[in-house]
Amino acid sequence: MDISQFLGFLAFLFVFTAGFWLLIFLLTFVVPYWITGTIIENFQLKAAAKKQK
Repeated sequence: MDISQFLGFLAFLFVFTAGFWLLIFLLTFVVPYWITGTIIENFQLKAAAKKQK
């Protein structure tokens, strides 16, 4: 295995694992944060609509 194949393999591993960790980050932090924010905003809008009546 020469150096160019080794560097290509390392580049592939970096891209693959970076994508994997980005997916893990999105599923464990961004998506729950987004869902929680949407639920809180809906409760606030319903409370404001109820208060106006």
